[in-house]
Amino acid sequence: MNLVPNVAVNSSVRPDFLLTDSDFLKIRTLIHQRAGIALSEHKRQMVYSRLARRLRKLKLTDFSTYLGLLQNDPRGAEWQLFVNALTTNLTAFFREPHHFPLLAEHARRCGPAMTVWCSAASTGEEPYSIAMTLIETLGSRASQARVVATDIDTHVLELGAEGIFSAEQVSKLSPERLKRFFLKGAGDHAGEARIRPEVAAMVTFAQLNLLAPSWTLKEPFDAIFCRNVMIYFDRETQENILRKFVPLLKPHGLLFAGHSENFSSTHLPLRLLGKTVYELISQHARAAA
Repeated sequence: MNLVPNVAVNSSVRPDFLLTDSDFLKIRTLIHQRAGIALSEHKRQMVYSRLARRLRKLKLTDFSTYLGLLQNDPRGAEWQLFVNALTTNLTAFFREPHHFPLLAEHARRCGPAMTVWCSAASTGEEPYSIAMTLIETLGSRASQARVVATDIDTHVLELGAEGIFSAEQVSKLSPERLKRFFLKGAGDHAGEARIRPEVAAMVTFAQLNLLAPSWTLKEPFDAIFCRNVMIYFDRETQENILRKFVPLLKPHGLLFAGHSENFSSTHLPLRLLGKTVYELISQHARAAA
């Protein structure tokens, strides 16, 4: 017996569109194929509310027509908007703060030419937090460091590259960091804060799908941030992505994971260094083990 209602809203409210069980299953399949995201049954309301906006924008009357539009044009621009709609972008400056002292310590060992990949950059708070940490640690030499910020969602990447944040987004930063790393908005941007050019110059934004068969990134990094991303993937997808991270880490490079993510059970050359921080074991150490 199917106990899940055929629509994604409260039965007392008439929905604008019908989301059938078949349509919901197809949406879950398509987003898993395109982005690796494993949507659970309880995400039905979220799926409805986010994709209903696309139906209204396109003046469609039902989800079946929308899904047909996607499947009839595998390379169409709507696919990216579909992925953008179903991507969760919860972020903040210096989120999970215990990671940044470890990054600073690692930066002192690596030196000014340090490279960091932020693989789920969202609207930019995380890669800019990384850049600020490098400046605080390395001083003027941090201009040699580089942060590559990628995300599957093109809309949030545009916002990140713009580097303008609301008063609420920067409200938890210390006055010292606000003064050192941001410019105060004026005119139409009064009440907002723009990241300073010297910080923005350290960060490069680019679109990248972690589920893609191959990545454009080739050079190894001193550190990779992949935080609170793996929780949206199934176990097989997680392991495939982690396996591709390994050759992109320099010897003793660090992988930063999210607070609810644990990679200790994988058969990969990664050892737990601190709370949700993993170190790539060197070839010599692997042989000894």
